Amino acid sequence: MIINGKEIAESIYADLAVQREGITHPIKLGIIVGTNDPVIESFVRIKTRIAARLGVEIVREELPERVATTSDVVAALARLVPLVDGIIVQLPLPVQIDTDALLASIPSEKDVDGISATPRVRPPVAEAVAEIIRHECLEVCDKQAVVVGSGRLVGGPCAILLQELGAQVTVINKGESLDPLKDADIVVLGAGNPGFVKPDMLKDGVVLIDAGTSESAGKVVGDADPACAQKASVFTPVPGGVGPIAVAMLFKNLFALAGVKSE
Repeated sequence: MIINGKEIAESIYADLAVQREGITHPIKLGIIVGTNDPVIESFVRIKTRIAARLGVEIVREELPERVATTSDVVAALARLVPLVDGIIVQLPLPVQIDTDALLASIPSEKDVDGISATPRVRPPVAEAVAEIIRHECLEVCDKQAVVVGSGRLVGGPCAILLQELGAQVTVINKGESLDPLKDADIVVLGAGNPGFVKPDMLKDGVVLIDAGTSESAGKVVGDADPACAQKASVFTPVPGGVGPIAVAMLFKNLFALAGVKSE
């Protein structure tokens, strides 16, 4: 089963469009961008396009990549807070920025990525993984799950999600052995390392959720070699798998924080 993330996302957008009907006040999403990375820019374009479709106004703060300081980014955040219903800090930021200090400055009521100290919503990628689990009626409790990467947006939140669902979770960080993949029933990838997981690293029938994204030869690619689909019972391609669902979940979070309630 190759997951069609665009199809799942469309069903979420249909629900959000219904919620949006009759709401006369504007909904605004602030985005802070601090890098010229083409992959990051592609993500921002996608979010901007979906925002227009849902009647959401984007307020963008652009920072000069090489000279921006932590104070500059915190100031940009402070400018956005009173203007918008939700805020995205597009990660990663330039190395000179104290990302932890910045994220600590995001008010929880504006944190659509769910990465502040006391978030009110779950991070969108974890919500996307949860949606795939629901959509495919996957058994998670007592399964052996491996999460590759422990980042704020993918690995960390997905490990917590799988633990909450009752899986036995192993997290593999950069430089650690990949041997646990061989026995995993469920694998979530979030390393951002193009195609490093090969079919011979996995057991037959694995649920392989690839949420890693990076650029290779001018294209956005995942952590899994596409040939891994032949080993997997469930496989999410990159692009077109987790990504579209995560964007939809981001807007679902925004609507929740903006006070647009589902029926």
